[in-house]
Amino acid sequence: MKIGEVAKLTGLSVKSIRYYHDIDLVVANRGENGYREYSASAVDALQFIQHCRELGFTLEDCKTLLKLQNNTHRNAEDVKELVSHHLQDIELRINKLTVLQEQLSQLIHDCHGGEQPDCAILTGLSHHRTD
Repeated sequence: MKIGEVAKLTGLSVKSIRYYHDIDLVVANRGENGYREYSASAVDALQFIQHCRELGFTLEDCKTLLKLQNNTHRNAEDVKELVSHHLQDIELRINKLTVLQEQLSQLIHDCHGGEQPDCAILTGLSHHRTD
């Protein structure tokens, strides 16, 4: 299958598919015309990678998960550990974003707006809090 067809089928951009090929996430054979030809298993791998990326996995994690997917002697605990670590990272980011949201909401609440020069937001931003 040619790269344009693969892009339509997977929802990935041609540029992303080429990149994934260049970093050895997927393999394509070169036809006599020099174009990359993707097998059904390569398309499956690209769809797998796309889903992993949608879930926020890094390319390195995608590579590891793909290797585990293709290893019939894999240890499911390895997969669980990797995904659990990823979930912990997401939960940490959510907590940090929640703190940011609270701080910004407080700054907005403290500002009366209007045409006055005094701005509680600018004052608040000038006094960095580390709590």
